[in-house]
Amino acid sequence: MASNMNTEHRPSRDHHHEMSLDDTFDFLNTIELESGSLVDRFETFEDAAAWLIGRGVCHKGRGPAALRPQGVGDGEALARVRTVREALRDVAHAVSHGRPAEPDSLAEVNRAIAARERIELVRSPDGVSVGHSHVGDPLDDALARLADPLVHEIGAGRADRVRICANDTCAWVFFDESRGGQRRWCNMATCGNQAKAARHRARAKASGTADEPQPSDSARAN
Repeated sequence: MASNMNTEHRPSRDHHHEMSLDDTFDFLNTIELESGSLVDRFETFEDAAAWLIGRGVCHKGRGPAALRPQGVGDGEALARVRTVREALRDVAHAVSHGRPAEPDSLAEVNRAIAARERIELVRSPDGVSVGHSHVGDPLDDALARLADPLVHEIGAGRADRVRICANDTCAWVFFDESRGGQRRWCNMATCGNQAKAARHRARAKASGTADEPQPSDSARAN
């Protein structure tokens, strides 16, 4: 029989918090467009670890070392986080635009979710309880937790609700929870209004009224 001595078993009361779909999309949006250029919020592994710890993937009060795999340097650990994030972003863009995802992206996401902890029965003083065992290291497990919600929505047939903000200067990933499923912007108050203003300027320019003064609200009321 093969030995399983390297698998870490824990009782369920030590279970870390599960990630939500909001957590997943917030993770994807840690790289974003700003003034037309991509900005990565994870400049260092400490940045990424602080974000992950803040989402509850390990016990409070523990620093980046709690997520850094043994024998892995900060650069390699950061690259792992960025690679999974990029793969998940490609999957989100693929389902949003109705196109096949890149094979490498699918392989990376599948590798990540394969590292998810397993739920299992374990011995307890009272007989048996539900616990879990870790397949990968703490960082792998954290990334698997973040991949799970998106995988769940795709499996549940709600991939068509994954959206990319229609504002070309934003391109945030979000989940469309509107009743009609026609939401185009991550936030109507910001990107939506910007798009409306841009369309108004375009129409005004086309009609030759771009430089004409607009009536005040009080004038409109009259």
